[in-house]
Amino acid sequence: MVDAGDRRDSDLFVVAGKSYRSRLILGTSRYPNPDVLRRAIDASGAELLTVSIRRMNLVDPGAGSILDDLPLDRCDLLPNTSGCFTAREAVLTAELAREALETNRIKLEVIGEEDTLLPDVVETLAAAEELIKCGFDVFPYTNDDLVTSLRLRDLGCVAVMPLASPIGSGIGLANEYNLALIREKVDLPMIVDAGIGTASD
Repeated sequence: MVDAGDRRDSDLFVVAGKSYRSRLILGTSRYPNPDVLRRAIDASGAELLTVSIRRMNLVDPGAGSILDDLPLDRCDLLPNTSGCFTAREAVLTAELAREALETNRIKLEVIGEEDTLLPDVVETLAAAEELIKCGFDVFPYTNDDLVTSLRLRDLGCVAVMPLASPIGSGIGLANEYNLALIREKVDLPMIVDAGIGTASD
């Protein structure tokens, strides 16, 4: 990571006031063991890691936590609200993340359909509006709809995170045209999220 004020490298990825050399954001859930997780982080070169607040042990500090396995000296955390199905749940989870991890950043996920894990746009917009009022830097997971992305921008989100295809599908870029429209019309960092199949995606 480098300071956002240092722009000598024109290829830096700048979001929410910080600059990164890597554009890859890596999830930390569902690895078979901590060793595989650490090796994946090292191999990826990622400097921004998502962590699921609902999967973290925040009750018993002595029992260990996924945070023990992360290279926090060289990676920033982006806590997420995965597992939330309403705006209210997402806001409460974000508040817990801020208290536990001392960060205003939150990857907002409000799921609308259980099998595909597609986002609930109405609840996502409601949660984003509330979180921004509470001082959060909101990274919303959303569908690949231009109008939704424009509304999220207008609310004050720091980025938009349209899906490439449903979470876990591995289909890759299902609708490149929609993603290109978002890139053209939304003057925020766009982070393509979910469904990525291969490195070429």
